[in-house]
Amino acid sequence: MTSFPGLGPSSGFLQSTAWRAALALVVVFVMLAMTGWTAIRGSKDDANPLATAKAAWKHATFLGRPLPDPNSGPAAIRAFFAPLSRAESQQLADRFPLAVGNMGGAPVQLRYRANRMAIDDARAVEKRRMTDHRLTPVGRQEAGRLMHRLESMMAPGRQILAFDPAGGGRAAEVFGDLPAAKRVSVVVPGVDTNLSTFERTARATTAPVGMARSLYDAERQAGPGTRTAVIAWADYTSPAGLGVQAATGQLAEAGAVRLRALVKSLPSADSVSLFCHSYGSVVCGVAARALPSNVGDIAVAGSPGMRADSLAGLGTRARVWAMRDSDDWIQDVPYLEVGGLGHGADPVDPSFGSRILSADGAVGHAGYFAPGTRSLHNFALVGVGATGSVECASADPHCSAATA
Repeated sequence: MTSFPGLGPSSGFLQSTAWRAALALVVVFVMLAMTGWTAIRGSKDDANPLATAKAAWKHATFLGRPLPDPNSGPAAIRAFFAPLSRAESQQLADRFPLAVGNMGGAPVQLRYRANRMAIDDARAVEKRRMTDHRLTPVGRQEAGRLMHRLESMMAPGRQILAFDPAGGGRAAEVFGDLPAAKRVSVVVPGVDTNLSTFERTARATTAPVGMARSLYDAERQAGPGTRTAVIAWADYTSPAGLGVQAATGQLAEAGAVRLRALVKSLPSADSVSLFCHSYGSVVCGVAARALPSNVGDIAVAGSPGMRADSLAGLGTRARVWAMRDSDDWIQDVPYLEVGGLGHGADPVDPSFGSRILSADGAVGHAGYFAPGTRSLHNFALVGVGATGSVECASADPHCSAATA
C-alpha cells in the first residue's frame, strides 16, 4: 500500500475510503438526476411580498406610537398586542395582513384572520396571471393550479398560521385548538414542499396538510382526553427534488432556524413533538441541539440522515424515535457525510442510538401517515405522550426497554 509523508498505512486507507464514499454519493445523486427524481422549481419573479409588508409595518405608526420591529422575538410581540383591544388588533391585521399573519407571538386567531386576507390577495394575483399572455401556456396553467390551491386554503374553518407567497411559497396550517393545546405535534415535510404541493386531493397523506390532518385524527383516537393540536409546517424552503440541494445541509440549516422560531412562538404547550419526514428529518436533526426544553420527542421517518453520526451527536435531551419501511427507497442513499455531501449515519441503524419504531403497513417512502398503518399509530402515541404503548421494531430491545 502506498503511504504518504506523515501518514501511516491506516491513514491512507481511511483517505481512500473517504474518497470512495464521496464518489458513491456523487454517483447516486447523478443517477437520481438522470432518472427523473429531480425537479426544477421555478419562481414567478424575485419579488418578496413578505419583506415589503414587514418594511411597511416597521415604518408605520399606530395610535400615535411606532410599531415594534416585526422581527422581534415572540415575547416582545405578545407584549405589544396584549393591551390592544380586539378591534385595534384587527385594524392592524387589515392594514398589514402579510406581516401580522407571519408574526410569531401575535394572537393565533388574529394570524388566521390576517393570513386569510393575504391568501386572498395572492389568489387575485394568480387569477390575473391566468390570462396574462406574456406568460407561456405552461405558466398560465401553473397560475391556474396555484389559484385553485389558494382558494382551497381560504375554505371556512381552515387555520393558516403562516403564509408567504414568494417563490414556490411557504405555509403552515393548524389542526385543533392551538392556544388551548397541552401537547403540540409539528409535522416537518421533505423535498418539493411549496404552496402547490402543500395539499393533494389524490394520495392526500403524502402532502403536509394530509399528513397533519391524519396525525391529528389518530391522536384524537389514541388519547381522547388529551388536548392536542397538530401543525402542518411547510414554512421553510425545501430542496427542489433530489439534486445537490437535497444532498447538502444548507437549506436544512436555514429551516432549522425557522423551526426553532416556530416552537418558541407557540402560545402554550407543555410538550412539543416533532414528526420529521425525509429531508424534514435533516431539518430536525440540525435544529435538535438548540430546541426549547419543551420539545420532548423527535420522531423521524424515511430519513436520509440527521447530520449526525449518533444520537449523542444531535445534542438533544429529547427522545429520538426512528422508523423506515422495508420498501422505502431512501435506504439506498449512502448514509455518510463527506465534504458537505450526505447527512450522516442512518437513524434506524441500532448503532445510532435512536428508539426504532415499527412501520408496519406503511408502503414506500411516502406512506408513513396513511390511516390504518402501525407507523401512524405509533406517531400518534408519541404525540399524546403514550410512549409506553408504542410498538417497537422487533430488532430493537433498547426501544422496548425505554418504553416500559
